[in-house]
Amino acid sequence: MIVVETNKLSKIYTHDFIDVEHGRLRFNFMRRTVALADLDLQVGKGEIVGLLGPNGAGKSTTIKILMGILFPSSGSAKLMGRPLGDKAVKAKIGFLPENPFFYDYLKGEEFLDYYGQLYGMSKADRRKRIRELFDYVGLPDHAPNLPLKGYSKGMLQRIGLAQAILNDPEVVVLDEPQSGLDPLGRKEIRDIILSLKDRGKTVFFSSHVLSDAELICDRVAILNKGRLVAQGELGHLLSSKIKDYEVIVTGMRKESVEALRPHAIKCIERDADVLFIFEKEDDVREVLRRVIDENARLVSVTPRRDTLEEYFIREVTRGPGAAETGAQGGAA
Repeated sequence: MIVVETNKLSKIYTHDFIDVEHGRLRFNFMRRTVALADLDLQVGKGEIVGLLGPNGAGKSTTIKILMGILFPSSGSAKLMGRPLGDKAVKAKIGFLPENPFFYDYLKGEEFLDYYGQLYGMSKADRRKRIRELFDYVGLPDHAPNLPLKGYSKGMLQRIGLAQAILNDPEVVVLDEPQSGLDPLGRKEIRDIILSLKDRGKTVFFSSHVLSDAELICDRVAILNKGRLVAQGELGHLLSSKIKDYEVIVTGMRKESVEALRPHAIKCIERDADVLFIFEKEDDVREVLRRVIDENARLVSVTPRRDTLEEYFIREVTRGPGAAETGAQGGAA
């Protein structure tokens, strides 16, 4: 089942400019800014899908359109098979914006209770669910009675996530959920997202923290300047691309090291250990042959594949218009 789908989704902002000289109107013109152009995207039920891109790529614009905060200039989108704005579908969605604004003087428990009332939850259900969520998102024991103005950035992010899942939604949409968090905070948010998937939820989130996205995403879509430049399963995009081989040996003769050095991208000697990085598999075989002949010791051979960060930089720098759709047949 496809739970998020866009078809040629576009958003164009127009700005009117008037040029006046010496109090007289000379001419006016309209400037067009393309925030999103012809986005075709699908997210399948139960997936974790990351929408990636540099600042200004169109990630937040996409999410705001899906959440009904912005209206598209053209194209269409559906959530859970229904057009945007369907009230029954909205009741099954949780959302955390990139820069949420919370009323500073509400205590943590009061804040979640207020949202529970908006969701139409009974008082008993609210009380039970709120207690569960404070523990689930990793907030400290004093958080329920602490006004939000006393929350740290990480605590605000956690309670924002708690309100996004307060109604036990089927689809969770998060805009930069790890923004501004330290490594421990990012790990905790990753763990929460993975646990949501284990519960059968669909998670669609935007991020520019590529290392975190690589750890948890089933699929990614990369935007640049409002256009989709790559999409697909991480396994398909990255696993088949061995870029080089890292070989570490110890006890190899000096003359063998010097013979292999011109074939290596990198050769680093540390005491008796030598680290080689080769592009060609034949060079690795030559190292193994010499190790056997010289009774040296092979420490490790590691094929190195593209990281998501390396793939991302390559796709973004080559520019829009060359989108790679790694898995055309499924959701992306």
